[in-house]
Amino acid sequence: MTDLNTLFSETIARELNLQPWQVFNTIKLMEGGATIPFMARYRKEMTGSLDEVMLAAIRDRHQQLTELEKRREFILESIASQEKLTPELEKEIRAADNITRLEDLYLPYKPKRKTRATIAREKGLEPLAKILMTQAPVDPEEKAEAFIDPEKEVENTEQALAGARDIIAEWVNESIPARETIRSLFEKEAVISSKPVKGRELEGIHYQNYYETSENLLKAPSHRVLAMFRGEEEGFLRISVEPEEERAIFRLNRIFIKGNNKASQQVEMAVKDSYKRLLQPSMETELRQIAKQKADEEAIRVFAGNLRQLLLAAPLGQKNVLAIDPGFRTGCKVVCLDRQGRLLHNETIYPHPPQNEVGPAVSKIKNLVSAYGIEAIAIGNGTAGRETENFIRKIPFDRKLISIMVNESGASVYSASAVAREEFPDYDVTVRGAVSIGRRLMDPLAELVKIDPKSIGVGQYQHDVNQQALQQSLEDTVITCVNQVGVELNTASKQLLSHVSGLGPSLAGNIVEYRNQNGEFKSRKELLKVKRFGDKAFEQAAGFLRIRNASNPLDRSAVHPESYTIVEKMAKTLNCTISDLIEKEELRTRINPRDFVTQTAGLPTITDILKELARPGRDPREQFDLFEFDNSINSIEDLKPGMILNGIITNITAFGAFVDIGVHQDGLVHVSQMANKFVRDPNEVVKLTMKVRVKVMEVDVARKRISLSMKDVPAGS
Repeated sequence: MTDLNTLFSETIARELNLQPWQVFNTIKLMEGGATIPFMARYRKEMTGSLDEVMLAAIRDRHQQLTELEKRREFILESIASQEKLTPELEKEIRAADNITRLEDLYLPYKPKRKTRATIAREKGLEPLAKILMTQAPVDPEEKAEAFIDPEKEVENTEQALAGARDIIAEWVNESIPARETIRSLFEKEAVISSKPVKGRELEGIHYQNYYETSENLLKAPSHRVLAMFRGEEEGFLRISVEPEEERAIFRLNRIFIKGNNKASQQVEMAVKDSYKRLLQPSMETELRQIAKQKADEEAIRVFAGNLRQLLLAAPLGQKNVLAIDPGFRTGCKVVCLDRQGRLLHNETIYPHPPQNEVGPAVSKIKNLVSAYGIEAIAIGNGTAGRETENFIRKIPFDRKLISIMVNESGASVYSASAVAREEFPDYDVTVRGAVSIGRRLMDPLAELVKIDPKSIGVGQYQHDVNQQALQQSLEDTVITCVNQVGVELNTASKQLLSHVSGLGPSLAGNIVEYRNQNGEFKSRKELLKVKRFGDKAFEQAAGFLRIRNASNPLDRSAVHPESYTIVEKMAKTLNCTISDLIEKEELRTRINPRDFVTQTAGLPTITDILKELARPGRDPREQFDLFEFDNSINSIEDLKPGMILNGIITNITAFGAFVDIGVHQDGLVHVSQMANKFVRDPNEVVKLTMKVRVKVMEVDVARKRISLSMKDVPAGS
């Protein structure tokens, strides 16, 4: 494998514009069990300071090349078993650098089901096909007479010629120059056309925009491609993908037609049949897969980007929180949480129709705020959310409180999950949902890791894309975010711990079990006492775990235990304590990083250590920013074109951004309405959870569609 890794490293380095040693070391680290966050943070010398994105790209490409190599060996064995593997063919197969080229080479030798060509060969018509293929000036009818054989079901010359053409058609389809020519034409000129399935026009009315559309496939935006493929999958659209047939056949004729005689005419007929029956369907399937993969990659990129922004949203922090899951008929579920997010109390109030028990509801809320020292109120933004927000704002509290609307997407998924049942076995789903809303306000990352990312509501066609690729990308995103922020070892849930580098669900569960039996961890070293927590897990995980009250200040930081001796040496050199080194900037400025470089810790590591000592354990997320909707707007019926409103970005797609303006229905700012300039990618202008000012352009109450604009919108509160 080492020789292959050397070869793979050179290939990947060339493709990603890296040095081969960076790729080789990365692959070596991965094979040794190193995680991407660990390599990005603590092995910069070995990787050349590659970030998580580049490390993941190396991992994914290495997996592809490994699979390609397995396929290559299978193909060589298959052809060799047929005793058809020549030195020249083997050389070509070993030189193939992509799966398409490899499969083209294998196609003539690939075991086939019975085809028209194989039937014709069984009838002894291959010699006739070879005669025709020379395109000598002969009479095909005369040559075909010699192959008439009623016992082989060749009754006349036309049947003989038809069988010969079937064989030629298969030769054309298996010809590498022909496939490369048609593939190139498809890639440049193939058009995706969409039409409604006859008789289902009304039933599939939501695909009306695609009833008569045609555009170059590989230039079509990913969201349109996925929408059309979904419409086809659901049986509402008929999709075709092909260039002009005449151009394709013309290009094939230039390869195969050598003369202008009767034999050439037979070959020309076979070429046309080969394209329509074999090559065109094959290339359409291939290009559909390429377009689907490209669209998937774009959709997954958008989804992962949104998820990252959501997970890294500013936390309110440790506060006593009263959380409300709003509702009309069933009431509002109210929970009180302490600063660690523990459930202290729950009950239900009915301030809205049909009960309208406003007075008792006000009294209950005021009593709860006083009894539990509430510092903030979290309100879910679903049904009755704005009405509940208005109700809370009118209550005269005896202290200063902040009241915040919280995106509750996925809260119901969490509340019915095994995780929620394990956390709150004695409470129903409504209470669990309210707890999730409150905890999201305190720490979005810690709470959202408990929910399948596909249920959080920040994706684009997430059910249509490659699920394995989506899962890998979302897992990478969650793991990167968790390790970027760091995890408090003594308070983190099993779910949060399971995303820490080198852990996983089993070790995370063992940590929580040890914590429950032995109390808080006093030091990182104590992790080695946890069941099945070995040296490798410690190496990968320790730097991302924090102990807020540890006696060793480095246990509160992102400095890895393997580097503690370096910090101790720094302190000894300056004749001070580690705490002094952290607290006094003038001491750190006296350190020359090069003086502490070792064989294993280079300048990047020493530089990171000094940065961390300046702000040990600092949360990289932004500070929490209070946001309020416009009090006069509560429903879509209240909206009028021209209104300027406060909003918050809830989802970003390739074609624009969705904005919550407080009416239970997000509005869309199309990418063309984001700025007074061309915007290629909405992420250039907006970020998830970003506060924006928008203008209402159009309102379609019946279809629940709101068109918004950010162009020329004045700043406001």
